[in-house]
Amino acid sequence: MESIPTGERVLIGADFNGHVGEGNTGDEEVMGKFGVKERNLEGQMVVDFAKRMDMGVVNTYFQKREEHRVTYKSGGRRTQVEYILCRRGNLKEISDCKVVVGESVARQHRMVVCRMTLMVCKKKRSKIEKKTKWWKLKKEECCEEFRQKLRQALGGQVVLPDDWETTAEVIRETGRKLLGVSSGRRKEDKETWWWNEEVQDSIQRKRLAKKKWDMDRTEENRQEYKELQRRVKREVSKAKQKAYDKLYTRLDTREGQKDLYRLARQRDRDGKDVQQVRVIKDRGGRVLTSEESVQRRWKEYFGELMNEENEREKRVEKVDSVEQKVDKIRKDEVRKALKRMKSGKAVGPDDIPVEGDKVDEPYNEAMERVVEARLRKVVEICEQQYGFMPRKSTTDAIFALRILMEKYRDGQRKLHCVFVDLEKTYDRVPREELWYCMRKSGVAEKYVRVVQDMYERSRTVVNCAVGQTEEFNVEVGLHQGSALSPFLFAMVMDQLSEEVRQESPWTMMFADDIVICSESREQVEENLERWRFALERRGMKVSRSKTEYMCVNEREGSGTVRLQGEEVNKVQEFKYLGSTVQSNGECGKEVKNCVS
Repeated sequence: MESIPTGERVLIGADFNGHVGEGNTGDEEVMGKFGVKERNLEGQMVVDFAKRMDMGVVNTYFQKREEHRVTYKSGGRRTQVEYILCRRGNLKEISDCKVVVGESVARQHRMVVCRMTLMVCKKKRSKIEKKTKWWKLKKEECCEEFRQKLRQALGGQVVLPDDWETTAEVIRETGRKLLGVSSGRRKEDKETWWWNEEVQDSIQRKRLAKKKWDMDRTEENRQEYKELQRRVKREVSKAKQKAYDKLYTRLDTREGQKDLYRLARQRDRDGKDVQQVRVIKDRGGRVLTSEESVQRRWKEYFGELMNEENEREKRVEKVDSVEQKVDKIRKDEVRKALKRMKSGKAVGPDDIPVEGDKVDEPYNEAMERVVEARLRKVVEICEQQYGFMPRKSTTDAIFALRILMEKYRDGQRKLHCVFVDLEKTYDRVPREELWYCMRKSGVAEKYVRVVQDMYERSRTVVNCAVGQTEEFNVEVGLHQGSALSPFLFAMVMDQLSEEVRQESPWTMMFADDIVICSESREQVEENLERWRFALERRGMKVSRSKTEYMCVNEREGSGTVRLQGEEVNKVQEFKYLGSTVQSNGECGKEVKNCVS
């Protein structure tokens, strides 16, 4: 009882094996005077418990015939040992309490019931967020009209003003007026997504025929109804086939893939009992139910998660900044950046999608892409990095590893591989290390300051089931979803691994996925320790539980490798960049996965 918050309603019903007795002299605050017989020691314990917990003995507050107060009958014995207790503050909610005569819960014991009136809280309506129909900008004529209206709203200027907040509000307002606003209600993904007017017309005629037959049971009306039933089935079959054919032809397009994903998501949602979790627990494990407390908890959780930094050594050495002239951003660079930006993505906090940016000058993402394109021309990333590099992909890294494994299998020699996993990599990159690695890579100081401006006072929110949380600062790690972040991370990994990496394919990196290979177990263990030291001294963290070791072409147990004295998990197969590699050097499981 002491662990239950005082604000929660509590009812205790039990066989206390005690008699609280008639009368309530001296105990008026916890019981009424309508008990049975005299109080005994066990009954006094019930009264003392009620006093200590600020509760009332409900049975004793209602004047009833003795037959409706006696809870235990055995032979000639008639007494009261079962009681219902509730908090004194909730006594006003109870309108009656009595024994149900003739109903036995257990042998010789009779059922006690109480009638309680509860105030039902009105369900708070969730805030409906109306959304601008930006998807209409996919049509060229609509896009051109939006461009003209926007320029009129900006006073006929071809170039947008320097104040982005003013510009963004003009874009939003123009979009709402021209494109329209949705109702804000969630669109139901019905199974009848293939429905068309022909099907609807056939079903309507079938319903009318059914009514006609119900009113006049003639053979002619019956045949008419049966014929329309068959026609409806044919129309439904045709409509489904037509809709599926259209979906199949659109699968190669982004819109078709989104439609297929929407259908799969709806099927998955229909199979769940609970589709949305609106309550969570706080630090102490207590359930939070109010929207404000749930939002605060989400903000607290992500605020800690996204601002936690691993232990690291402070850098003593300094690196000279590169002071050089930087060209102004050209129109052709902006056009290239806009072409690389994908349409159809969700809007951000400013409620302006990529399509809205593409109508005139862009803002943040286009700026990131322009800076990224310039940095790639200046910074040379090592050949061991396959992630987000031009003319390189996961296929190249997988192919290189498979070729190496097959050569050692054909030569009947062992190959030792360690697949290194880093914990929460993007979220744990120290900002000071990022600036250092950029300068060490030869990036001009102006570009360093541009990136620093992007990260200064960066804030975010959490969209949860009960709404949007308040903003909170993000002071550690790279920006999630940023077009610039992958290359910045590759730059950091390039500098931190400069002294420990070997040539490819003995060392390969795909962003934060690292594989280390060697001919001996001792050597691969030594290389793993060197990698751990190089990364963890600068704020990265090698996962002890997810880093795994595999020995290729192993005929008998050769032990495993250790990381700081802990054994690394040894596996017979590993999913490397989405492809299953096996310790016997074969690819049978990967082929089976592709076929199934």
